[in-house]
Amino acid sequence: MCSITKEIIDRDFIKALRLSVFAVKSNNMIIGIIGSGAMGAGIAQVAAMAGHKVVVYDNNTAALDKAKNSLTATLQKLQEKRKIANAAEIIGRFSFANDVAAFAGCGLVIEAIVEKLEIKKAVFTEVEKVVSADCVLASNTSSLSITSIAAACKNPSRVIGLHFFNPAPVMALVEIIPAIQTKSTLVPAAVDLMKEWGKTPVIAKDTPGFIVNRVARPFYGEAIRIYEEGIADMATIDWAMTEIGGFRMGPFTLMDYIGHDVNYVVTETVFQSFFYDPRYKPSFSQKRLLEAGWLGRKSGKGFYNYAEGSTLPEPNKDMVLGTEIFERILAMLINEAADALYLNIASANDLEIAMTKGVNYPKGLLQWCNEWGPDKCLEKLDNLYHLYHEDRYRASALLRKQAMGNKKIV
Repeated sequence: MCSITKEIIDRDFIKALRLSVFAVKSNNMIIGIIGSGAMGAGIAQVAAMAGHKVVVYDNNTAALDKAKNSLTATLQKLQEKRKIANAAEIIGRFSFANDVAAFAGCGLVIEAIVEKLEIKKAVFTEVEKVVSADCVLASNTSSLSITSIAAACKNPSRVIGLHFFNPAPVMALVEIIPAIQTKSTLVPAAVDLMKEWGKTPVIAKDTPGFIVNRVARPFYGEAIRIYEEGIADMATIDWAMTEIGGFRMGPFTLMDYIGHDVNYVVTETVFQSFFYDPRYKPSFSQKRLLEAGWLGRKSGKGFYNYAEGSTLPEPNKDMVLGTEIFERILAMLINEAADALYLNIASANDLEIAMTKGVNYPKGLLQWCNEWGPDKCLEKLDNLYHLYHEDRYRASALLRKQAMGNKKIV
């Protein structure tokens, strides 16, 4: 057999394997969504707009009604703005159910419920009883172990992580996370499907926080540390990161936007899951906001006060101070990205895509490191380590190696 013929046969065989992973490929496959909250409804909208019939499940009838009304209103507005031409057709693809038996005909079911491992495992156990043998089960968890979730199933090889970002119809990134039990053909099939849905997929190892929620922790944690030390107030730190650093939102504004019931819980989960590594240590400042119910914009108060008539504080626009703040936080972010690369959490390309598409960083952190120079980043981290003597500031072995060899990070 000639090499060209063999290559064609091998390519077709691999394609066939990918197609066999899902019961029915492309828009003929019925998609199930567990949870009708903002994330579940958003993912449902993405799937329906890609041409799928979608079953949205929730055991809360009021929540289901709210999701139905919200999706209908959203799609009608998109048609009014001439962004879509077929709102009624897309709306007709949805069905809403409060019984998991409605998932019986689905080829893919995506869970998007509360970030509680035991609850997710219980739901997956229940859903597996009603779906077909070749139905794929996916979790939208932002930081929990896909391997642990898969272990709750009789067939864990069908389980994978599909982490969308909020709002799902707008954000391009989807992190694809295979568990150690996930069948090998499922990852490329998931990549293909996400591309069909118009998304930008990246592949991450099943470690706490995956890519984005791991690498981004210093953006929040180091900002709070600078504030707690009294080096600068929140408004000044936010100003430094937006005006000097070029980030779309400062860390305190972003935490208030995300909500401390989400952002703090992810930080705490990553910290605990990494065996209490001090790099991910949560702050009492944010924990107290959560305890007080000051969740940010959604509650009217967080780090800032959003009540009617209130005004945001003015920053200290000292460029020397602002540059010091920006470079300290950036050095921590670069270090986290370098360590993720060093530990094979993701490829260099996927790390860069994740941080620019998932949290809209002005540029990839590895690119930033190369422009800055690994030696400059290492010097900043070592100075912080010598000052504090905390493992929080330990430099990645990869960063140190590249800096010592006067080489770029990639």
